Amino acid sequence: MSQIPPATDVTDNDKLMAALAYFLTPLVPIIVLLVDTMKIRPYQKYHALNALGLFLAELVFCLLVCVCTVIGSFFVIGICFSVLFLVPLIPNIYYAIIAYTRPEYFEIPVITKFMVQQGWLTKP
Repeated sequence: MSQIPPATDVTDNDKLMAALAYFLTPLVPIIVLLVDTMKIRPYQKYHALNALGLFLAELVFCLLVCVCTVIGSFFVIGICFSVLFLVPLIPNIYYAIIAYTRPEYFEIPVITKFMVQQGWLTKP
């Protein structure tokens, strides 16, 4: 993970909402981006947008696994692919822990850079 400078002026509520954004995506990030008192908090907004980007990447992964499972459903490979649906939980839990324990603006490889290039996310 590439590091961005540590966040200043981060409250416990900011850390909690950032962690929940990764763990309960896409519901919490959407709530953070719609509630006025939350979207003005840079730490919450940054992690909500990052969590949504991660969610979309995981959605594409799950769709690919679904297609592979249908194709390989007549073989033992189909059973192996069905286990892959649990893989997206691992980064979500990891990033939720990092967002809560270390108040910093970290980058998710590939996803954060892509979102910054598209103008959807601004680095603090």
